[in-house]
Amino acid sequence: MIAGWSLCAGKSRNVSHGLRAALCALLLAAAPGFVSGGGNTVPAQAALSALGQKIFADESLSASGKMACATCHDPKFAHAQNNALAVQSGGANLDVPGFRSVPSLRYLNLNIPFFFANDGTPTGGFNRDGRANDLVAQAERPFLAAHEMANGDAAAVVDKLSRASYADEFRGLFGADVFTKADTAFLAARYALSVYETTEPQFRPFSSKFDLFLKGKLRLSEQELRGYALFNNPNKGRCAACHLSTRQANGDPPVFTDYTYDNLGVPRNAEIPANDDPAYFDMGLCGPERTDLANRSDLCGQFKVPTLRNIVTRKVIFHNGYFKSLREAVQFYVQRDTNADKWYPADGDGAVHKFNDVPPLLTRNVNTTEGPYDRHPGDAPALSEPEIDDVMVFLATLTDGYDPATGTADPARDLPKQ
Repeated sequence: MIAGWSLCAGKSRNVSHGLRAALCALLLAAAPGFVSGGGNTVPAQAALSALGQKIFADESLSASGKMACATCHDPKFAHAQNNALAVQSGGANLDVPGFRSVPSLRYLNLNIPFFFANDGTPTGGFNRDGRANDLVAQAERPFLAAHEMANGDAAAVVDKLSRASYADEFRGLFGADVFTKADTAFLAARYALSVYETTEPQFRPFSSKFDLFLKGKLRLSEQELRGYALFNNPNKGRCAACHLSTRQANGDPPVFTDYTYDNLGVPRNAEIPANDDPAYFDMGLCGPERTDLANRSDLCGQFKVPTLRNIVTRKVIFHNGYFKSLREAVQFYVQRDTNADKWYPADGDGAVHKFNDVPPLLTRNVNTTEGPYDRHPGDAPALSEPEIDDVMVFLATLTDGYDPATGTADPARDLPKQ
């Protein structure tokens, strides 16, 4: 199906309704054939995806000339960061630090726009605070943010696009004069990126050992099955309450997220320069990056539940990258309330400052009612150390690029052959 017609007929799931109207209006003015389906300006999906791939990898689109989308979302590392830094630095000299760790882009194309469920639960949205409703909107900020690609405005991005090696391909898809209209060209570039992220199999390969298990093509080991059971058990790990582990309603494999948000009271990370200011707090849904929910103090501190696919390949865990060991992150889940002194600092009198990355008046927002967060000092953790071993082994089955012949997994195996 022609990508332009699919978009404007409302059949493109990677663009929300509101942005679809704006995109189609702009592209209609730039290249009427794109929308109508006539002429030579209608871009086929494959051509759009190929253009999006080039944009994704193009470092020249940044102020430094050294940062692309792929710099932080490295395809070889399941489209996540390839280092153990809590935050990445961008800007013209690559010396402006960010505020949050880099999320993986894999399986993000299965995400949904932000909304409040019937019970008031915030759900969906892109970025860790859900402020973007679709992949096109999500792609805007990295180009413009001072700590990322750091372009001054859309015109600066488009100027670089007009001089890129693929500029003629861009014109061929969106019209000969597309670069004379900065807003149109910038929107078109982001749409091409979204098509690339939506249609390329590498972004949703479902190629893990667990996926082969679901298909009945192999058996999990006894330890892996024990870990899976503990993962699902509401009285043990209770991980599946948020990281859904069974097939979706349409029969697709699970993505291991329910797209909701939670406040886990993750320890403050001194490696983030913004945290040098004791008055600064990253409150997720209610700011400072997201502003439309600033008056919802009950949501402060909530961050989006990520997919656990490829989690063992991650160099840092959680929105602030506090944990550099997945095992420690799992231990934190089950020991946060039984052994708080293990995770939080104490003052000179030995009093533990629990939930130290949340303003004192908002610590009530931290999840302390659902297991395994409902324990108290002196209680046994929900998982023992041997049980954590089992859960860790199960989580390793979620890594893409599994090869039954060698028994190893590598997300890079899902990338197109060069």
